[in-house]
Amino acid sequence: MGDDKHYKALESMYLAAPINKIFNPQITVSRESAEIEIRVNESLFHSAGAVHGAVYFKLLDDAAFFAANSIESDFFMLTVSFKTNLVKPISSGRMKSVGHVSRIIRNQIIAKSVVYDNDGNVIGRGRGVFIRGKLPLAEALGYSEANKDTINKT
Repeated sequence: MGDDKHYKALESMYLAAPINKIFNPQITVSRESAEIEIRVNESLFHSAGAVHGAVYFKLLDDAAFFAANSIESDFFMLTVSFKTNLVKPISSGRMKSVGHVSRIIRNQIIAKSVVYDNDGNVIGRGRGVFIRGKLPLAEALGYSEANKDTINKT
């Protein structure tokens, strides 16, 4: 499969994940990189009126994960560890997380991510270690469906 088809299939897989019905994200995957954006709304808030840290973690982990999976075209990656730093609270606008592969060490991919507010201010940072899992991407929800759509349109 070509890189562009792989990236589109990863995007489709991400959007097909049931949890993303809560977040209604937009995603773009390219070589060693991924960007995810969501609109902030009150359903994501903790009791003090700002976005819960779990949302930061999800955006940071997802962007780093898809950056890592962009260079693995056969198997679903697994997050081995992920460190999150929350920098600043947010209660309106959009959150945009950008992930990049920073190193490849043997069977591990190290990826970093940053989440920004509407004004481009850093509001969170993350760093994760990812490894190749056993699940073929073709068996992951949404991945193969994207390729069928691409094939049917050509």
